[in-house]
Amino acid sequence: MVDIQVAVRVATELIDDVRARGAAALAEQAETFDGGAPASVRVPASEIAAAVTALPADVRAALEEAIVRVREATAAQVPPPAETRIGPGATIVQRWQPVERAGLYVPGGKAVYPSSVVMNAVPAQVAGVASVALASPPQRAFGGAVHPVILGAAGLLGIDEVYAMGGAGAIGALAWGVEDIGLDPVQVITGPGNIYVAAAKRVVRGQAGIDSEAGTTEILVIADETADARFVAADLVSQAEHDEAAASLLVTDSPAFADRVAAELERLVGATKHAERVRTALGGQQSAIVLVDDLAAAAAFSNAYGPEHLELQTADPDALLALIQNAGAIFVGPSAPVSLGDYLAGSNHVLPTGGQARFSPGLGAYSFLRPQQVIRYDRDALRTVADRIVALSSAEDLPAHGEAVTIRFQ
Repeated sequence: MVDIQVAVRVATELIDDVRARGAAALAEQAETFDGGAPASVRVPASEIAAAVTALPADVRAALEEAIVRVREATAAQVPPPAETRIGPGATIVQRWQPVERAGLYVPGGKAVYPSSVVMNAVPAQVAGVASVALASPPQRAFGGAVHPVILGAAGLLGIDEVYAMGGAGAIGALAWGVEDIGLDPVQVITGPGNIYVAAAKRVVRGQAGIDSEAGTTEILVIADETADARFVAADLVSQAEHDEAAASLLVTDSPAFADRVAAELERLVGATKHAERVRTALGGQQSAIVLVDDLAAAAAFSNAYGPEHLELQTADPDALLALIQNAGAIFVGPSAPVSLGDYLAGSNHVLPTGGQARFSPGLGAYSFLRPQQVIRYDRDALRTVADRIVALSSAEDLPAHGEAVTIRFQ
């Protein structure tokens, strides 16, 4: 696995190159890391429209259903304005203001993620972001163009500003803009990616806001002897197929159940399409079957780890849920696999990785919103606190603060 500090150094070099040389640097990086340099970094609107028309009927129906479900669940994340009356003539209004422009990153390396278009774009739209730019790596199979299903998903959502660029360079391009392709800087960058994309988001933070460092996927399953070993094994495999560096962990208090899952894993890995990738991920140091004394210890382990995806498959998952503090998203019971959340649960699948669930949320409408307080005091309301403002400003040796108040009553 690549160390995050190494990834940060690489990402910094790639971003600095894009800042210095613009489209030329993006073209070279596309040749080196992606599917070749695109004919045009900015995707023509006609290609987006054609991609919508070409979407297979079942894929289009699934995307449209996902859009409806994610939009419905995300609407609950936009707080209404709230007014607090401090006293007569004194009010504070809490409002949530969207950023004006956002950059959405949709990965396209070992797999294609039209679902990530939905997960990025819908929260931005629900939040009220007026301008959205989407970046996705050029694909060799399509002559250096963005994958047509990703373009189709963007078109379904009304996104007409799409760029064929990927990796750390794309994150830098979104943050600082690229004049020679007409890309204006964005205020917030969201979306998942590999460790270099996550590192790039760390590098640009300060120039632009980010949702979280959503890197290589993780799943942690807490299960007891009542769980179905086939379900647990299938869920571990489902996330391991993303990448050789994907983390799949089972935490259980039952040695017998651990053995059953290990046997199921061996059977499923041999039968799955990406068997070599899955086997590498499951055999890596980032994946494990962990035995604990009891489920309280399992919850403590999970809270310390802070997984991106957490599944609870136990006899009493609600009791276990009460012990959970840190997780990007929590899937409760045998009929709520992570795959459900990846596509059609209505929840968002762009989630913090690398332990960042301990302090960062997943992507939502709030990722594009800034809380602002609007303060209104009339003259009498200010008079009631004037002496106390003077007292505090004097105590802090900032007398001009108090004078800015007393001058209003002279």
